[in-house]
Amino acid sequence: MAAEVMVLADKSTEDFMGSNSEVHFSGFHMDCLEQRKAGMEQPTTSEDDMYKQPFVIGVAGGAASGKTAVCDMIIQQLHDQRVVLVNQDSFYHNLTEEELTRVQDYNFDHPEAFDTEQLLSVMDKLKRGQAVNIPKYDFKGYKSGVSPARRVNPADVIILEGILIFHDPRVRALMNMKIFVDTDADVRLARRIRRDTAEKARDIATVLDQYSKFVKPAFDDFILPTKKYADIIIPRGGDNHVAIDLIVQHIRTKLGQHDLCKIYPNLYVIQSTFQMRGMHTLVRDSKTTKHDFVFYSDRLIRLVVEHGLGHLPFTEKQVITPTGSVYSGVDFCKRLCGVSIIRSGESMENALRACCKGIKIGKILIHREGDNGQQLIYEKLPNDISDRHVLLLDPILGTGNSAVQAISLLLRKGVPESNIIFLNLISAPQGVHVVCKSFPRIKIVTSEIDIGLNEDFRVIPGMGEFGDRYFGTDDDDLQVVAPS
Repeated sequence: MAAEVMVLADKSTEDFMGSNSEVHFSGFHMDCLEQRKAGMEQPTTSEDDMYKQPFVIGVAGGAASGKTAVCDMIIQQLHDQRVVLVNQDSFYHNLTEEELTRVQDYNFDHPEAFDTEQLLSVMDKLKRGQAVNIPKYDFKGYKSGVSPARRVNPADVIILEGILIFHDPRVRALMNMKIFVDTDADVRLARRIRRDTAEKARDIATVLDQYSKFVKPAFDDFILPTKKYADIIIPRGGDNHVAIDLIVQHIRTKLGQHDLCKIYPNLYVIQSTFQMRGMHTLVRDSKTTKHDFVFYSDRLIRLVVEHGLGHLPFTEKQVITPTGSVYSGVDFCKRLCGVSIIRSGESMENALRACCKGIKIGKILIHREGDNGQQLIYEKLPNDISDRHVLLLDPILGTGNSAVQAISLLLRKGVPESNIIFLNLISAPQGVHVVCKSFPRIKIVTSEIDIGLNEDFRVIPGMGEFGDRYFGTDDDDLQVVAPS
């Protein structure tokens, strides 16, 4: 049987993942990504407020598509996290006396059927770490308040489930991950007939009449169009166990990154797509050839460098276009240099030179032994480095000790802490903690955060000795023959 994973982010992803699949991943928008205006940063939330922010997962799809089953399976597998479920169904408007007299003509699948303002108020309180009372909607009397409200305490993860939770952009903006459950219309109708006849004592004719009059048109007009906002699309709902297992694994990875971004607002994990995951898969594979390792490492490095450059200050600038029009843009930061931590950091220099023509690049060599990495062996830096913004280059952030030594040297040379941006491909949480606690005003830009360190202080799962793999010094098949 074909594997049940499909990547549809773009055509070229088929180079990395097969095309026989059953899950659509199109990238996750981490809320630790920074949106900036020309010349200045947006105001940032305090560290305490950032720490309280939960990870919000939206699960949408048509009625009877299997959303509840998907949510239940995610909650079950995230048993070691504090998870709460918020249902959009709890926020239906109470019907008026006039609406009650013709309830058969009321469209419960229309966006206006929901009290979105109340939902936003509840979510705002939960995101600020406050306990809330969520109403219980009585589907027999068509009103809230008949039963006591459900008390919900703050949690690490909030799953927001409903047919139209992607419809309002304000609700979408709350989510760190958006999942759309995509189930065949005939299956959804069959499930709806079974549910409504068994649980609501409705006859089949009434169910079919409501489906043709309201449910199907509302799905086509309001629910299906929101599918485009999903990060992940799951066919067959709760029956797709392979998809849900993969999603839970991905959620766990994102939760680790999200937690660190909440704690350290100066940590930036660039947006993850399956293009990037495919490249990470190749460079992490021990069987990947040196040629492919260098090629895909260079691609990842270029992405990290470009993202790092986006965190430099810039000024507004107007230019005249060839049409004689005025374009309001920005001017790049002029006083810039790179500093590579020898020797794996040197692998990032070409990408930096390709982005910044004629850039100066300094070198720092630090002796590494086990988890020590504290002896400075060599340094050669621009004489005017104290007047420049510095991009510090090292593909792997492990224990953080080498990074601390390199940053300390830059500070001794007069570089302001806020002028340093540390670029790397993968980071261990231990290294992030060490660097961010020691230097809270520098920025760290990375493409992925790994699980941690092993007993030898190597990043796991990691990608091995990056410098040896990149420069070919671990290739035992290459034999150097001395001249006769």
